[in-house]
Amino acid sequence: MFGGGGNGAWMLMRHGRSDELEKGYKLAPGTIPRALKLAAKYKFAIFWFLAVTVGAGFLAAVPPLLLRALVDRALPPQHHDGRLVLWLAVAGIAVAVISAIIGLASRYLSSKVGEGLIFDLRSRLFDHVQRMPVAFFTRTQTGALISRLNNDVIGAQSAMTGTLGNVVTSLITVGTTISVMLYLNWELTLLALALLPAFVFPSKRVGKRLQRITREQMGLNADMNSTMQERFNVSGAMVAKLFGHPDRELESFSGRASRVRDIGVKIAVYSRTLFVTLALVSAVGTAVVIYVGGRLALSGRMSTGDVVAFVAYVGALYMPL
Repeated sequence: MFGGGGNGAWMLMRHGRSDELEKGYKLAPGTIPRALKLAAKYKFAIFWFLAVTVGAGFLAAVPPLLLRALVDRALPPQHHDGRLVLWLAVAGIAVAVISAIIGLASRYLSSKVGEGLIFDLRSRLFDHVQRMPVAFFTRTQTGALISRLNNDVIGAQSAMTGTLGNVVTSLITVGTTISVMLYLNWELTLLALALLPAFVFPSKRVGKRLQRITREQMGLNADMNSTMQERFNVSGAMVAKLFGHPDRELESFSGRASRVRDIGVKIAVYSRTLFVTLALVSAVGTAVVIYVGGRLALSGRMSTGDVVAFVAYVGALYMPL
């Protein structure tokens, strides 16, 4: 009798589902304008963050040109220009110092915007949730709400600062790299660009699957967090002591935790598979460019420095992908 009553009492506390919070992952109308309105408070910090990010993208194109000048103009036996070697070394140090300063400035600005957004989102979400009717709390798992206040808010902040910065940096880097590559040799540039579809296919295929599994992981984490949250508060502990079955509850929790474990392993395997695949494609593309560029250098159509710089730019071209 006590077991049945206990299960019923316990289920009254746990019958809410996280599906209401997790299944609606599609953006509702007006979500993007609201997000932009929220970010408008930090528009000046975002502007300078994007400015230093653009500067970093352009600066990344300089080192291969320094290497090209070293190989073609300073080291050949007919030149042996020690003064030029010194100036190229100084220029390399200057680029490194400026890059470090830009990196620090970018980190400061992104942290300022990101932490500010986390504060604003958490405050607004907390205020919104506490004004909801009691019926909402009987339908919704506590762990799902905590997940919103923690994981989802941090995810939104990451999308606004980390993802935005990476996208801008990648666009500037790719655009600058392709421009310099076209200047060095347009035929070799077209060959390097012809290999880009080999990056797109695995990224698109595995990326969609990772997105789906990650959503599933969020739901499983919310369910597991709800179990702990509801079990480890005072009322939950009292119900458990009076009517609960520890072995049964442990089995139930272990089942949820094992699903979180299994899906974490699956995500790690898919992520690593994507990384290895893209690294392999990048290695093949670089090897092809080295071979063709070497043949062009042997025929006199490219200098040795051009080939060395071009190989460095190929790595910079493939890296953001």
